[in-house]
Amino acid sequence: MNIIKKSPLHTLGYHFIPAEYVPKGKDEYYLRNQQNESNIRYRQLTAYEIEMLVRNRNTSDNWNNILVSDAFNPELVQNCKFFGLVRIGKLEPYYLEFHNLRRPVGLYNSTIISCDFGDNVVVDNVNFLSHYITGNEVILVNVNEIDATDHAKFGSGILKEGEPESIRIWLEVCNENGGRRIMPFDGMLPGDAWLWTQFRDDEILQNKLKQFTQQKFDTRRGYYGTIGDRTVIKNCRIVKDVKVGTDAYIKGANKIKNVTINSSAEAPSQVGEGCELVNGIIDYGCRLFYGVKAVRFFLASNSQLKYGARLINSYLGDNSTISCCEVLNSLIFPAHEQHHNNSFLCAALVQGQSNMAAGATIGSNHNSRSPDGELVAGRGFWPGLCVSIKHNSRFATFTILAKGDFPAELDIPVPFSLVSNDVTNNRLVVMPAYWFLYNMYALARNSWKYVDRDKRINKTQPIEFNFLAPDSVNEIVQSLSLLQLYTGKAWLRKEGNHKKLTAEEIIAIGKKLLDNNDPVVNQLEILAEGFENTTRPAVLIKVPAAYRIFRELVTYYAVQQVLEYTRAHGIKSWEQLQEIIPAKPVISQWVNAGGQLILRTAIDKLIKQVHAGRVKSWNDIHTFYQQQAASYGQEKLLHAFAALKEVHGIQGKKVAPAVIKALLEQSIATKEWMAKGIYDSRAKDYRNPFRKMVYESQQAMDKVVGKLTDNTFIKQEQAALESYKKTVQQLIKKWQLGKEALKAKS
Repeated sequence: MNIIKKSPLHTLGYHFIPAEYVPKGKDEYYLRNQQNESNIRYRQLTAYEIEMLVRNRNTSDNWNNILVSDAFNPELVQNCKFFGLVRIGKLEPYYLEFHNLRRPVGLYNSTIISCDFGDNVVVDNVNFLSHYITGNEVILVNVNEIDATDHAKFGSGILKEGEPESIRIWLEVCNENGGRRIMPFDGMLPGDAWLWTQFRDDEILQNKLKQFTQQKFDTRRGYYGTIGDRTVIKNCRIVKDVKVGTDAYIKGANKIKNVTINSSAEAPSQVGEGCELVNGIIDYGCRLFYGVKAVRFFLASNSQLKYGARLINSYLGDNSTISCCEVLNSLIFPAHEQHHNNSFLCAALVQGQSNMAAGATIGSNHNSRSPDGELVAGRGFWPGLCVSIKHNSRFATFTILAKGDFPAELDIPVPFSLVSNDVTNNRLVVMPAYWFLYNMYALARNSWKYVDRDKRINKTQPIEFNFLAPDSVNEIVQSLSLLQLYTGKAWLRKEGNHKKLTAEEIIAIGKKLLDNNDPVVNQLEILAEGFENTTRPAVLIKVPAAYRIFRELVTYYAVQQVLEYTRAHGIKSWEQLQEIIPAKPVISQWVNAGGQLILRTAIDKLIKQVHAGRVKSWNDIHTFYQQQAASYGQEKLLHAFAALKEVHGIQGKKVAPAVIKALLEQSIATKEWMAKGIYDSRAKDYRNPFRKMVYESQQAMDKVVGKLTDNTFIKQEQAALESYKKTVQQLIKKWQLGKEALKAKS
């Protein structure tokens, strides 16, 4: 049975806060008065103004409770019903226009209950407007309902006075069973969400993070909904318990309930036709339109949901786009792309710079007895057309999956790999370094694109977009050992050698074969172990080429860090740089904390500080991100030299200038083959006869897709190559490495 409450009409608009929650000595407007920052000086209506309002078919339960500014014009208020305390700013004889919508300033044809209005607002045909504070030049037209309750939380996972724990809003990310759930809050960064989902056995940390969230907000009842300056809301049905920033544009939405919409003049947010948004937070510069459904969600800044996308129990990182498809119970780091109505992503931690192709299915085929599986994918995850993956699975950075139904769980530790399901031969095929061998254009362009599209206002967390960074380089170093191990085992199998050897001895055999580029390696069937949860073989292909590229990339990465650090800190000599490098650099473990790469030791230290009470709030954790960002350049430099020692045996502290000169010059060669790879991988598209066959001529193709020679990105990379050569040569000259090299030789 529906419970319909009846109350005296004269109480409508009053007693917004239940009496038991009004502090002693306060009235029900005390929080409203704090929220209203308009600085408008209100006065009561004159007898003439009341007469004019009545003549214009307006009513009020008490005209003494209608307060106005000195520039109030009663002629601009028509056919409205007022209840409770209503305060109205300046109304002048103008009309406001936005996107061809033109309406005269004033209040028309609306029911208004206990609201405050800024200067020169337009309120027309709002059937129910209750307990809201609007800014200046706000336009509200053709809306069924805009109202706020005394216990509104505006999407954050907090509780107000007297509320039971059972109604708290959680985001059940990463796992459908809620075992990694987090409380959303306005201002939550991707690193916050990641930190909270991890370390679930640390009850002290989990309780502290919950406290940090609750203490971030006022638990008192009685806050009004707010609509910022110049915001436009038109042709909508229900807007309830929603806080809207300035310069937002909301049109044709079906329902927005318990939501914060952050928006500003620099980063306006938009919500469009047919959207239904419940229990969520939308950060600055976001766009949602055309039938989006989002429930229990966080949409980080400069992201988009469109064309019927469904986002449920998920956090979507900055600079991301989801259209058409469905995403459930996922934590997604910045720069994620997912289109097409038949893409599905569920119960996943996707660490950014990712792209879900059409038909990709991540999560529909759980492999346990209940829906509690998870998937963890490093940066650059790219499941191709019609891919289906089983949980639990884990992927190294920049893994691309070829079309196919993968029959079992996968654990791919080798980065930059193409993973294929070879149904004909019943085997898993992994091609390490695929991107560098065959798709350098896409890899390099994506890295540039993410930087170019990073429109965040809040850059507390610096996001790593370079494909060579501590996370991917650590995986490269680990993969070199794996390639040596698997090559050694393959050679022993071919030789029929059944002698029991240690892993170190087998690695030594594989290392010798790969270092010497022995032709026999091309004849080996190199099998990986633990890549797939089946008994069928997992075959590694193109191993010699991948091995050579990985080693070269470690050198290139080290030189990149030398150049960046030298430029940032004005290093004047190689000897000055050597002073920073430790005598025995050690490869350190890094974590991807919401797109920001941070040393694991630093995260462990942060957790200890949370335990000890030295880190007391989310603001303190955000300060930690900034501190890590400040030291990131030097930490990367030390990490690069540790990787250089691990792979090439080069001791940065003791290395001769001649070796440094050789490394710098080798990096030019690496940059050259990268630039050539960028051109060649794109040129293949122009040479492909199946691509050319739909055009009447080469000229017609050039008109449609553009000339290869006019490709802006290729031109940019060619220019970057020439600039890079000059930079390296100038550094060699500045550090006098050429002279030192000659002395070393003599």
